[in-house]
Amino acid sequence: MNTSYFNNQNHIQIPHTFVRGMAALLKVLLRVAEKAANVARVCRQEAPLFELLVQEKTGDDKNKKFVQDFKTLADVVIQEMIRHYVGAEFPEMGGFIQGEESNKFENGLGESVVVTVCASETETAALLEAVLDGDSTAAALLAKAIHQDPAAVDNTLQNTGDLSIPHSPSELGIWIDPIDATSQYIEGREMVLEEGHLSPSGLHCALVLIGVYLRSTGEPIMGVINQPFNYKDPSGRWQGKHFWGVSCEGVRACSVSLPESPAEGTGLRAVLSSSEKPAVKKALASLCGPDNVTYASGAGYKILCVILGLADLYVLSEGSTFKWDSCAPHALLRALGGGIVDYTESLGTPEPRGAQLTYHQPRTQNKGADCWANQGGLVAYLDCKALGTAIEALNLKP
Repeated sequence: MNTSYFNNQNHIQIPHTFVRGMAALLKVLLRVAEKAANVARVCRQEAPLFELLVQEKTGDDKNKKFVQDFKTLADVVIQEMIRHYVGAEFPEMGGFIQGEESNKFENGLGESVVVTVCASETETAALLEAVLDGDSTAAALLAKAIHQDPAAVDNTLQNTGDLSIPHSPSELGIWIDPIDATSQYIEGREMVLEEGHLSPSGLHCALVLIGVYLRSTGEPIMGVINQPFNYKDPSGRWQGKHFWGVSCEGVRACSVSLPESPAEGTGLRAVLSSSEKPAVKKALASLCGPDNVTYASGAGYKILCVILGLADLYVLSEGSTFKWDSCAPHALLRALGGGIVDYTESLGTPEPRGAQLTYHQPRTQNKGADCWANQGGLVAYLDCKALGTAIEALNLKP
C-alpha cells in the first residue's frame, strides 16, 4: 500500500494505526526538539548566558576552555538533553542515539567534566556549575531551560486512516544536530522572513535536527526539524516553527504540504554554499539562469528550502556535511517524494535516484567525525526530473 498524508503546520495528526512505538517516538521527538529550541533561545535571551555565548574573555580568562567553547557547551547541552529524554522513553535504542558533539569538557581548573542531564534541575545545575567554573547564575538558567517542559507543541493525536509502520524503536537509530548553522546562531542577525522567499542568512538558519534511520539499511524514515527563531511575538520574544515527516514501507506522512510546481518556463532554482566550486556554480547558472542560483548558510536550512519549495535543488560537491546534518531533512524530502543523493555517485550512474544517502555505516578508513561525513557531497531534490536535469548539466561541466 502506498499512502500519503500531508498535514498543515499547526495541527499535527498522527494516525491511530501507527504502531505504538513509532507514534510515541514521533511525539517525544517533537517535544524534545521544542525543548532544545527553548534552550537555544534562552542562551540568547538571558544576559548571563548571552555574554558567555558571544564574548571571548581576555587576559587570564582567555585560556579557559568553557568560555571559548560556550557555544559548543550549548550544543552539547541540547544534544545530551535529547539523548536523555529519548533514552528514558526508549531504553531499547541504547547506544544508537548519536550526535555531533563530545560531551567531555575541561574547566578552568583542569578538571574533566562529562556533561549529562541529571534526574533533577538542581543536580543538572550543580554539574553545569562545575563546567562553568562556579558561575551559578548561568548554570541555573541553563538547567531551568533543560528541565522546563515546552508548551508550544501541539501533539494532538487524530485518526487519519490506515497508516502502520512495521518497525519498533529497537530497530532504529537517531542522528542529532543540536544547533545546525552555529555561526549564524552566534552572529545573531535578526531577519523578518517573507512568505515564499528564501532568506540566505540570519538566526532563522539555525535549526535543531533530529533524524531517525533503520539500523539494518541506513534508510532515513523519520525526521523532525525545529526552527527556534522563526518570528517574534508581540512581546518581542522569539518563537519557533517545527516540521516533521515519516517515510517508510511505502507510507508517507508530512507536516508540510507538497509545494506547487513552478510555472512553466520559470526554470529550476538552485541553492548553494558560497564556497562551492566555480565549475559547479557555472554549470548551474547555465542551467537555471544566474538569477535562479542563490547562496545560503547552513546545510539544514538549505535542505529545508528545498522541502518548502523555495528552491528545487541544493547541490554540494564537497564532503563538508555529516550524517547529523542530512538525516532529518532527508526523511522529510522522502515523505514528499524527493530525496538526497550522493553527488559523486549520482554523476556516474544513469539512475541518480538510486544513489540515496544512508546513515548506518561509518567510513572506517576515516578518523573521528570524518567517519560520518557525506564524503561524496550531496544533491537534495523534491522532483526526480529536476534531479535528472541537474545531474545531466553537472556531468557536462568542464
